[in-house]
Amino acid sequence: MTPHLLLGIDTGGTYTDAVLFSEATGVVAKAKALTTRHDLAEGVSGAVEAVLAKARVPVSAISLVSLSTTLATNALVEGQGGRAGLIMIGFAPEDLKRDGLQEALGSDPVLFLPGGHNVHGGETPLDMSALDAALPALGSQVWSFAIAGYFAVRNPDHEKRVRDRIREVSHLPVTCSHELSSKLGGPRRALTTLLNARLVSMIDRLIGSCEDFLKARGIDVPMMVVRGDGALISAAEARLRPIETILSGPAASLVGARYLTGLDNAVVSDIGGTTTDVAVLEKGRPRLDAEGAVVGGFRTMVEAVAMRTYGLGGDSEVKINDRGLKAKLDLGPRRFLPLSLAAALHGDAVLSVLERQLRAPHAGRHDGRLAVRTGLPDHLASGLQPQEQALYGRIGMVPVALADLLVSTPQKATLDRLVARGLVHICGLTPSDAMHVLGRQAQWNGEAARLGLEIAARTKDGSGQPVAASVEALAQLIVDRLTRQSSEAILQACLSEDGAAIDPAASLAVDRALKREPGIVRFSISLDRPLVGLGASAPVYYPAIAEMLSTEAAIPAEADVANAVGAVVGQVRATITVFVTTPEEGIFIVNGAGASERFVDQQEAFGVARRRAEMMALESARANGAEEPAAVLREEIDAPEVEGSRKLIEARFIASASGRPRIAHHAS
Repeated sequence: MTPHLLLGIDTGGTYTDAVLFSEATGVVAKAKALTTRHDLAEGVSGAVEAVLAKARVPVSAISLVSLSTTLATNALVEGQGGRAGLIMIGFAPEDLKRDGLQEALGSDPVLFLPGGHNVHGGETPLDMSALDAALPALGSQVWSFAIAGYFAVRNPDHEKRVRDRIREVSHLPVTCSHELSSKLGGPRRALTTLLNARLVSMIDRLIGSCEDFLKARGIDVPMMVVRGDGALISAAEARLRPIETILSGPAASLVGARYLTGLDNAVVSDIGGTTTDVAVLEKGRPRLDAEGAVVGGFRTMVEAVAMRTYGLGGDSEVKINDRGLKAKLDLGPRRFLPLSLAAALHGDAVLSVLERQLRAPHAGRHDGRLAVRTGLPDHLASGLQPQEQALYGRIGMVPVALADLLVSTPQKATLDRLVARGLVHICGLTPSDAMHVLGRQAQWNGEAARLGLEIAARTKDGSGQPVAASVEALAQLIVDRLTRQSSEAILQACLSEDGAAIDPAASLAVDRALKREPGIVRFSISLDRPLVGLGASAPVYYPAIAEMLSTEAAIPAEADVANAVGAVVGQVRATITVFVTTPEEGIFIVNGAGASERFVDQQEAFGVARRRAEMMALESARANGAEEPAAVLREEIDAPEVEGSRKLIEARFIASASGRPRIAHHAS
């Protein structure tokens, strides 16, 4: 009889990882493939085929597939995603000024409709005439819709009616705010809904392409996706609520870190190609962000790991600031395609450009940088402005030197817009290239890395000296900079957790402590728990980072696939809140998880609220894919004493149901 194996897949910005895992013995086999942004199934199939070949097991041994993905997070950090139309019901235009909503909306269309409800669920009549007038035109300008109604968490009726009308006319995906959060705070809920709508088509493509590939391979088993708090949800639910998968990758890595190291208390830092994610493990559970996850500068209402994401990774842009007397290095936040990887993919096209630029008598400002299409399908390149279209037309699937591409200054901004839309990669110097030159990484083309560093090493600082004496010296400076910036990021995350308002990058005391500067006053700095380093490049970077932070490094043997491990060892969890409020003496209204109900007896209202919360939590956990969920109930009752008698303001009944995911039981 073949064992039940679980297949964990993690699609990162650079690599897609696959792990076959057995609940009895742990990791059976692991494999990686490059993430293919234009067709994610390619990266997924590459990793899955490789892991099946390594483990030499039949596909019939797999009983569950679980996916963690940084796609949603990266899209928000890099400002990508489809155009969405925002429909606000019962809100005024000035509400856009709150919680960063206006900024997040950018140039996407917004429509205000009369309607909405009050805190007890009572309604202002909904008027959809403006929607009916605008829909035919709007439907052709956007990819999806977001709907936010005033107090929709207490009564979602208006959101549902608007949703049904939009679906009927446009057939586009629609997200309602009440489906994402039961918390009050209209503008922030609208922001969360808008971001969700932008992500729908992207996550839908990812899950759809994974499912198609798995079916074609004869792997017809339940598929789960990791949520931002580390819990699992079914693929069908993730398609409706992709925003819940923001920070899915990092959450999975925390669950994986806990499993792989056995540590209950640790600082976990996961370095990828694009970002470094830092979070804290406390008593074996990831700390959650009470206020809601912050991604790409926006605070959402998504319950997620209190994870801080920094635009710093192995593929970060290396910026040399040569204005001062001594040149300064800075990394990130943009992700480049490393020159060594670009040459591994495109060979001579990259090498010949670098060699030509190195031989030229004068250095050009765009030397060592090339542009290439990411390979997104053509329909995603629609809606480009004429100048964007013209530039995009000159960039092909083979990298072309920026020096040949950009003939006027405004074109640089045009190129940046193409990069932000995920249509173009810039190939340039990164820490991964420096590691190739120092002989600590060797998976791509070392020759291109060396050429790129030789070009950069010609840069002169303000005193006319070259920025580094040799290519190796420059490579070491880049790696030292990554150590220092990573240490600052980890300190910043930990200081924020401690509630301390110190910016390590600007503090002279922190600078002295990290540099171990001698002096009559000696500053030192350390973490109170081990630093777990995750990510494929963790073993090359993290020992030095832990040393800088005076703590021990814990780098598990499976550090490179912690996310994929976390994806399969997680639990399914669902939480439902039901409210009881009193609009007037002796009347009790039950709201949340269903239609509003009125009672004249407080105990009866509480009983209904308790039952409703538990029943809906269990039902939701099952919908999310749990096998045999169990529920626990917590109650929060605000009832101060007024003139000798207790007066109910609001009671909240919070039920949480959790269980292991349902697996396919094959006939053996």
